[in-house]
Amino acid sequence: MIPAISIVIPAYEEQARVGDSIRQILAYVKGQKLSAELIVVDDGSKDNTAGIAESAASDYSDLPTEVIRYETNRGKGFAVKTGLLAARADIAVFSDADLSTPIEELPKLVEPIERSEYDVTFGSRALDRRLIETHQPWRREQGGKVMNLIIRTMSGLPFADTQCGFKAFNMKKFRPLLETMTVDRFGFDVEFLFVAAYHKLRLKEIPVRWNNVEGSKVSVLRDTRRMFAELNQIRHNAKSGVYDKVK
Repeated sequence: MIPAISIVIPAYEEQARVGDSIRQILAYVKGQKLSAELIVVDDGSKDNTAGIAESAASDYSDLPTEVIRYETNRGKGFAVKTGLLAARADIAVFSDADLSTPIEELPKLVEPIERSEYDVTFGSRALDRRLIETHQPWRREQGGKVMNLIIRTMSGLPFADTQCGFKAFNMKKFRPLLETMTVDRFGFDVEFLFVAAYHKLRLKEIPVRWNNVEGSKVSVLRDTRRMFAELNQIRHNAKSGVYDKVK
């Protein structure tokens, strides 16, 4: 039976927490009686992320779960795209492996797509900061605000927070766009939203609960430089017609 929702979890060297996250997701799916599949994409981890993911999923063997693994680390964006291309449902959600946005927030993103109000919905930490239960360190939070300003300026996207790792897609409309995308790392969230807007999909930014979880692999200095390069790549792609090549 084809599920109604595909939940994609990109994971890179997440052996310390991916097991608990998978159990939380599958317990929620079972408790809510959702028609859902879980797809975990191990992005070339050198640790036992894939093995722990498979072990945790076996605790809910009655629920469809797939662990995809490849040997070389390609970046979070590549992992998410891999998971979305493997998704069987008409609605797909991707969530960070640390569940910084609790899985219980899922209906906020899925229901507007089910009602055909929007094609892409995505969680935001910036629209209602009262929903942030555990904040990032002050310097990292301020750096995030600066980065969002840079993203809005360079991409033309009007959104307050493009980087929250909790997004949902109408896959009938979004799947054909995935093959045009070229950003595999930090800036992939921006490219997803940019290309969706470029093709006139209906986007909605939605405030969600969020917690800072220690162990982030984001480096402010490294990823700020990378984001500049990837934003320029997105702008170049748009001008050169890369995003028009939809099959």
